[in-house]
Amino acid sequence: MAPHAKDNKNVNKLSGTDLIHADDGLHGPEVAPSVSVSTTFRTPKPIDGQPREEFDMWNPPRHIYSRYTQGVTTRTERVLSKLNGGYALTFASGLAASFAALVYLAPKRVAIKGGYFGCHATIDIYKRSRNGDLPLIDIDDEFQPGDLCWLETPLNPTGEARDIKYYADKVHAAGGHLLVDSTFAPPPLQYPFKWGADVVLYSGTKYFGGHSDLLCGILVVPTLETWKELGHIRTYLGNMMGSFESWLLLRSLRTFHLRIPRQSENATGLAQWLSKAADGNAHDGIPAGVILKVWHSSLQGKDARGFEPKTQLEGGWNATFAILMTNKDYATRLPHSLKYFVPATSLGGVESLIEQRVLADPNEDPRLIRISVGVEDLEDLKADMRSACQELAQAPKAKL
Repeated sequence: MAPHAKDNKNVNKLSGTDLIHADDGLHGPEVAPSVSVSTTFRTPKPIDGQPREEFDMWNPPRHIYSRYTQGVTTRTERVLSKLNGGYALTFASGLAASFAALVYLAPKRVAIKGGYFGCHATIDIYKRSRNGDLPLIDIDDEFQPGDLCWLETPLNPTGEARDIKYYADKVHAAGGHLLVDSTFAPPPLQYPFKWGADVVLYSGTKYFGGHSDLLCGILVVPTLETWKELGHIRTYLGNMMGSFESWLLLRSLRTFHLRIPRQSENATGLAQWLSKAADGNAHDGIPAGVILKVWHSSLQGKDARGFEPKTQLEGGWNATFAILMTNKDYATRLPHSLKYFVPATSLGGVESLIEQRVLADPNEDPRLIRISVGVEDLEDLKADMRSACQELAQAPKAKL
């Protein structure tokens, strides 16, 4: 576990007190956080004989320029660090954080399989800076010194879990590093440092933001030294998070401990309920022949190596999962046949979202639907899905 995590006895407990008070030493007299829109700050008058102060990005005695630190950004990172049991640095987006991680780790090869298409594109852009000299391998290939295993778990878009410890042990034995993209499973669902991660990546746009109103990326590392090195990289890549977005994120973090367990519980209930209507079955008002398959980490069970997702996902199951409709027409129409699920991309917000995933990722099966479950009442979500599936089954068959 990260050294910083050892100092936090409640690292596996999602503490509302920490979320609201971890930044207490950094605020002024106001109760609600203030947002400053200034990019630059006044330099204090020098005092005769006093040496020039060293600037510390972790504990800034003052702010100089918003590319380095800003009051609300520093507060946000302090809360995120406490929450994740490490040292958290924010970026302008999840993909900006991904690129910064590549610059920091400078891998000789990247092992990656499936997952979010945006990270694959970011790796491709980084590869151009190496004149194409960055071989890509599968995570189940043999590793070599200098390899980076890029492990997304749970996996986008299906929500299936992968064994962090297995890949950590494998890549470390070869002299490489493990980056875990834990966007689908923020605390308290999963703590990747506990299982051997070297760097943890999140799209903070999703669950940390939680309200579909900001872009953010987060890298969490185990030591302050590494955090400061990443801070230097962020400064000169120029991908600092905006002050207003930081303010929105800090506000959202105050209710994080209320949102995540509810979303996890809702998604688990919905996925397991829908799974009973899969593979040609009818169940509880869902007609037969509409849903072919449901993916979710709670439906996996133990694999051949003995990995059980419930051990790693110790705080609850992920709140985003996927279903496979029996035909493309159903997948096209379902998102627009629902009352409470919003037909839109992204995930992690308080509102339930649904999309035919091929519209965002052309490599996906056009029958695949990704569902991000919000904080609505579960029975209302079930009733909505039941009604929509009945409507699909009763409608005249389209030419497929």
